[in-house]
Amino acid sequence: MTTPGRRLAVNPIPYWAKAGKTREVFEEAFADFAKIGYSAVKADVPDGMEAQEYLDWIGSYGLAPAISLFSSPFDETIDITAEVERAKRFAGTQAALGLDRTMISSMAIAARMAQPAVGADFSRDRLNLAIENCGIICQILQSEGLRPLHHSHVGGVFETEEDIVTLLDELGPDLIGFGPDTGHLRWAGIEPASLIKRYADRLGGMHIKDVFPDHLGRRLSDAEAPGGRSYQELAATKRLWCEPGRGVVDFDAVLKALPEDYDGDFMIEIDEPSVDSRFESHQIAYHWAQLNLPVSRD
Repeated sequence: MTTPGRRLAVNPIPYWAKAGKTREVFEEAFADFAKIGYSAVKADVPDGMEAQEYLDWIGSYGLAPAISLFSSPFDETIDITAEVERAKRFAGTQAALGLDRTMISSMAIAARMAQPAVGADFSRDRLNLAIENCGIICQILQSEGLRPLHHSHVGGVFETEEDIVTLLDELGPDLIGFGPDTGHLRWAGIEPASLIKRYADRLGGMHIKDVFPDHLGRRLSDAEAPGGRSYQELAATKRLWCEPGRGVVDFDAVLKALPEDYDGDFMIEIDEPSVDSRFESHQIAYHWAQLNLPVSRD
């Protein structure tokens, strides 16, 4: 198995978010990443492609596979039997790529996509069911050789600090680790460093994302007011996500909270670049990371 070892990785979200996960879209992203200097990319294997073909493909750009993500609503809308089978297929592919861990996340609850980052439409029954379902999927991933790490995401059932803490504390460290997203935590009103410090012994990977202050600090009453904007509408303003170091995430505090034995990757993730060029956006992030992150240099 491949252990990440503090590599600098990257997720090509802005390339495929609107265009889809096609071979042509990924090839443009891979070419840009190789030119910039990245050496690892989120392992998204296109449908119909075998693991070895994917390894050869990204390897031709000098890229290696980095920690991926299993996503599910985990709520009453899913068929848990079907999700178990999907998790088995996902895990088999990830293990075949040589990866030993994956992030696991909840998205997207309709009410929370409409009113993001404020814990809209909270239901204790839904949360309890989601924790139960997430635990089942974690057991499947573990049985297939992957260590599951909870990945925070606005719009999902595990959105607020209370949601996340309840999930992690109820499932426990033997079943689920921690793989935070600094931007999603900060948008939801959570200081990333405090949560990373609290679950430092469970940390196995992280997404490096920054946010502008423009849409932070919203309350549920604000989100419900006339003119309240959805997740997609806020992201499209280009005043939500930004390149690391250009927003309000306290990365100095985040890095101080890391345990000395942290062995995960740092994955750059910029859902919507704040500049016009995707290449420029990822180049800005790469240069910032080289100066600020304790990444491996081999």
